[in-house]
Amino acid sequence: SVGVHPSELDTHQPSVEEIIALSNHPKCVAIGETGLDFYYNDKSTRDMQISKFVNHMQAANVVKKPVVIHTRSAKQDTLDILKSENVEACGGILHCFTEDYDMAKQAIDMGMYISFSGILTFKNATDIQEVARKIPLENILVETDAPYLTPVPFRGRPNYPEYVKYVAEFLANLRGESFEKISSQTYKNTCKVFNL
Repeated sequence: SVGVHPSELDTHQPSVEEIIALSNHPKCVAIGETGLDFYYNDKSTRDMQISKFVNHMQAANVVKKPVVIHTRSAKQDTLDILKSENVEACGGILHCFTEDYDMAKQAIDMGMYISFSGILTFKNATDIQEVARKIPLENILVETDAPYLTPVPFRGRPNYPEYVKYVAEFLANLRGESFEKISSQTYKNTCKVFNL
């Protein structure tokens, strides 16, 4: 994928044209990680984050590649941009999901996928677990976000891509479905969203 994380404000801010040019690489399957992170409530960065996010969305719509969205403490602003920039035309993923069911439902209604990381396995993640139980499996992805957010039973240590199986196992137990069903459907979802 090609993009600039919302917290990377000191780096070059690519134009729509630059993002399009970079995304034409044959191995590029998505635009992002992009989005909004208002967790630290630094009002001085909001306009720049919004502008950068809009640039990524516009590029994604030109090249018809899905967006990988980071959102934290920015639910309504993220949803507003996804709607105004027509995410339905390119598709996308709310990566490392930590928001509520309402946001997940609105994103799914726009054709998006919800991706759960190791956070899903944390004992205090009951709200996220409830979202994972309620939304359709056809809209779910699993990820690690390595090297961060290591799933139980390895929490507190570095995270690795192979630990995604622990997220999938937890999701299977949470939903009362087999690991094979979860693995098969999330693989299909991954292939579909990234046009693989």
